[in-house]
Amino acid sequence: MGFVVSLLIIAVGAILTWGVTDTSKSINLDVIGLVLMLVGAIGFILTMFFWESWWGPGYFRRTRYAAGTGYDYAPAPWRRRGGYVVEEEDVPVAPPVAPPPGPPPPP
Repeated sequence: MGFVVSLLIIAVGAILTWGVTDTSKSINLDVIGLVLMLVGAIGFILTMFFWESWWGPGYFRRTRYAAGTGYDYAPAPWRRRGGYVVEEEDVPVAPPVAPPPGPPPPP
């Protein structure tokens, strides 16, 4: 649902509950407002739960590689595996091929 939609639903529910006076006997706007606030609160909590962490996306994605030691810590179980590591290597170049033996050049 998302944060913004959840907060908008809560705001609409609060307006219907406390900001609008109804005179209709068939529709109770207080109950509709409370239901909307409840749905918005549940959506907000679920969004927080399914977000990567409580502090925002990428909080636990800090690099934990000790440079120069060749030792990489094991990833935390809550981290997603992502990205690729590209390692460049030098490929040796073959020496130039000598020309085939043949008759000597003319003097």
